[in-house]
Amino acid sequence: MARVVVDVMPKPEILDPQGQAVAKALPRLGFQGVTEVRQGKRFELEVDDSVDDETLTKIAADLLANTVIEDFTVRRLDA
Repeated sequence: MARVVVDVMPKPEILDPQGQAVAKALPRLGFQGVTEVRQGKRFELEVDDSVDDETLTKIAADLLANTVIEDFTVRRLDA
C-alpha cells in the first residue's frame, strides 16, 4: 500500500476570490507581510502497489482537478 497526495491549485492566471479574502483578512487580524494567498485542495489516496503513476495522473486529471482552470501535482509519500 502507498499513500499518494494530489495537490490541486488554481492556475496562476485564474482569479482566486477565496485566497484574496484570506489575504485581506490577515492584516485585520494582526498578521503582516503576507502579500498573496492562493487556496487549493489536497487529496490523500491509499492505493495498492499495483497503481502506477500514469493511472494516478489520470485520476487527478479526470476526477480531482478541473484542468481548464487548475494545475495539480501527484506525489507518493515515503512509507
